[in-house]
Amino acid sequence: ITLRERGFKGRIYQSHGVTSKEFLRVGGKAVEGALIPVGPVLVAEQLPDTHPTKKNGVAFVQALEAKYGPDSRSTFAGASWDAWLLLQNALGNALKGKARPGTPEFRAAVRENIEKNKLVGTNGVYSMSATDHAGYDPSAIVLIKVENNHWKLVK
Repeated sequence: ITLRERGFKGRIYQSHGVTSKEFLRVGGKAVEGALIPVGPVLVAEQLPDTHPTKKNGVAFVQALEAKYGPDSRSTFAGASWDAWLLLQNALGNALKGKARPGTPEFRAAVRENIEKNKLVGTNGVYSMSATDHAGYDPSAIVLIKVENNHWKLVK
């Protein structure tokens, strides 16, 4: 807002941390055109059908917005959901082993299963490993802009 108030006419880049309804509400016209690299769940319906997260992202957004209302989506909600899916898979696999919950062996089994996860989430395709605990592939980042007070995929 301050950049626009001071007459700056160039491109403004933001981080994914601003992707909330409140940013759009407070920023209004001053944030029009802002460019933001972000997880794809925020613009799930706008993704090409070939995008690996489109199906899961759209399903997640529909369920979330049915419960919490239109435009309640956020990249943080998608990231939380993806984290739950990763943990759910890891816990399920760890429970199949011999280690009992609450033991160091069970915690090690959970970690090992997290590191073996291969999952298509709402915000990316995860391939975890012992050396990569982020696990994202390049589809996990899309570029969006603020257009007419909404998030718009930049193609």
